Amino acid sequence: MIANGDLLLSVRNLKVDFRLEDGAVLHAVNGVSFDVPANQTVTLVGESGSGKSVTALAILGLLPAANARVLPGSTITYRGRDLHGLTPRELTALRGAEISMVFQEPMSSLNPVFSVGFQLGEVLRKHLGLTKRRARARAIELLDEVGIPDPRIRVDAYPHQLSGGQQQRVMIAMAIACEPRLLIADEPTTALDISIQNQILMLLSELKQRRQMAMLFITHDLGLVAEVADQVVVMRDGVVRERGAVKQIFSAPQDAYTRALLACRPSMDRRPRYLPVVDDFLNGANANRDVHASVRERGLRGDEAMVLQVDALSKHFQFREGLLRKRDFKALGGASFKLAKGKTLGVVGESGSGKTTMALTLMRLTPASGGMVLFDGRDLLQLSPDEALRYKRRIQIVFQNPYASLNPRFTAGEILLEPMRIHGIATDETARVGLVRELLYKVGLPHSAFFKYPHEFSGGQRQRIAIARCLTLKPEVLICDEAVSALDLSVQAQLLNLLQDLQDEFGMSYIFISHDLAVVKYMSDEVMVMKDGEVVEMGYADEIYARPRHAYTRQLLAAMPRRALAGSATA
Repeated sequence: MIANGDLLLSVRNLKVDFRLEDGAVLHAVNGVSFDVPANQTVTLVGESGSGKSVTALAILGLLPAANARVLPGSTITYRGRDLHGLTPRELTALRGAEISMVFQEPMSSLNPVFSVGFQLGEVLRKHLGLTKRRARARAIELLDEVGIPDPRIRVDAYPHQLSGGQQQRVMIAMAIACEPRLLIADEPTTALDISIQNQILMLLSELKQRRQMAMLFITHDLGLVAEVADQVVVMRDGVVRERGAVKQIFSAPQDAYTRALLACRPSMDRRPRYLPVVDDFLNGANANRDVHASVRERGLRGDEAMVLQVDALSKHFQFREGLLRKRDFKALGGASFKLAKGKTLGVVGESGSGKTTMALTLMRLTPASGGMVLFDGRDLLQLSPDEALRYKRRIQIVFQNPYASLNPRFTAGEILLEPMRIHGIATDETARVGLVRELLYKVGLPHSAFFKYPHEFSGGQRQRIAIARCLTLKPEVLICDEAVSALDLSVQAQLLNLLQDLQDEFGMSYIFISHDLAVVKYMSDEVMVMKDGEVVEMGYADEIYARPRHAYTRQLLAAMPRRALAGSATA
């Protein structure tokens, strides 16, 4: 075993270039250096495109050989061994056994045609030599450790039968299956709710102590940095802007970019009209003059018109058990609520609580088992397909997983133009192109994004395209299902400001689904708490957070990262 404090991984002067299709060269990483000692957690933090994930892929030798190149002078050593000097067989033996990685997007990493138990068992059989029976038993134990409900049943489930958060938990289980010495975790808790986040972080911490496992933790969430890190490396545009102990970074950040990231996170004790963004700090002055002075009103007066009324909305699924038996699963047990014009209903709860199922049944993207959804005097659940099509423009949804919801054969421009053509938005193609470019700018993407395909964007950038696509139709009701969970804090603040501005300008109503309770409080007038398919509490946002009545709501609030909130308030 390695003594605590010994150097495990050393990265020196790492430079990575990508050759683009037009022959240009992108300097993705430019001279990055850091060390990861044994039994320590080093966190790479920064916005999308800062080079965090490219650095991790370079360490494991997983960069695409066709267009990526690690430049001469870059050195990566693991336990004194030069990783670039290893043969492909040696590197393959090292990956998974001693160095393991949790990738950012579980749906693109899990094989859709194999059960999660089979995929976990494959790792255990390959690296630990377990028998098929023992591998299955250990797979069930791992699923239980990472918080998958009913692991003996879910071990036979396929990836599409699990929620986004549950898919990520399976990926984490696969990564820790062999208890590696170094775990590289690339946004491992992005899709997870607060309580499961804590469970996963505690599990990783326990494994780190027991096996002297080190972690290279990659995230855009400074709340997690405060909870897990020993050392922090702040990156932007492929370079290191600041590094230091976590206490120093949070109490006395030296770089303006670090201070900006700390300030972008919504605070729990106030609701400014605008959240500050990175440019406000890097330009030397706040562009939004009333960031701290102006406060946005929250709540309902009582005389607002109701645009949506949902009554006893339910959804049941049937799963086959064996050859003849079927099991009924209640995903949604009868949700009832009203949505006021120009207001936001926040929906919180753990993965599997029924939040996304509620959104999909409301949109008729999956058939409801019962209930009523009144919109403009009509029950949407009773409309014929032709009648329902007329309402598609007026109610839109931003899906949780942008990788699965964007057509990989369309450019970003074509993705945004398609709904405008279908619904006759603007007078001609030139006007539509102009509107698309304006929307790309509003969600923080450059003009060049118009001609790029989804695979050329980061996960956060793809989510921005998904949001822009919905905004092309200026809907009356917008359902945001974890719409900002994959975004870095500055872009998250930018999009939350944009959503607030659109609500003020057009009177749009939002159903805002998120596991981030700070974001939900900032956005919401009312909050609905869900658990196991049931609504357990509902009320004005300030009242729910200040005086939660239900034990489950208190549990969620208690799981919030306190050091992050204190840091945000200080910033």
